[in-house]
Amino acid sequence: MQQLEKACHKHRVVLILDEIQSGYGRTGRFFAHQHAGIQPDIITLAKGMGNGFPIGGVLISPKFKAKKGMLGTTFGGNHLACAAAIAVLEVMKEEALVENAFQAGNYLQNELSKLNGIKEIRGRGLMLGIDPAPEYSDIRDKLLFKSHIFTGGAKNNVMRLLPPLSVKKEEIDIFLKETKKLLEV
Repeated sequence: MQQLEKACHKHRVVLILDEIQSGYGRTGRFFAHQHAGIQPDIITLAKGMGNGFPIGGVLISPKFKAKKGMLGTTFGGNHLACAAAIAVLEVMKEEALVENAFQAGNYLQNELSKLNGIKEIRGRGLMLGIDPAPEYSDIRDKLLFKSHIFTGGAKNNVMRLLPPLSVKKEEIDIFLKETKKLLEV
């Protein structure tokens, strides 16, 4: 990421980062790119902004002079969506949800790394991809149908975990207990 940033500056290319899913604390920092210590020129965001209420946004560097008509939008200026986004930020701050995502994510990754049957864990904070060993490729189905725990999926049997930023250790422990039980069968 740092090399990409340098190359963009060197060649006068605008660095645009998509933080639609990874932004708003999901990775344990407010934006995922902060883990790399870089500064993009433009950031797109959406999903976490409204916590389920439809809203999106674009952050632009001060080096761009914003002017009327520069940024157009179909649903721009929706007062209800903006109120929802402000409420989300207030709750995130009051409940220290970014810090929780960081700590809970570290705990989750650390405990998952101790389990047999997991080939690889990718991601940060509460945005994880878990690659099970081939003999456990049905782990998602077993978690769903035997333990009633829903996880997301990605190609090649990767289990996607995107728990809420407010997830508690006790809830993570339930997931870990059930996963361990299924991996030991």
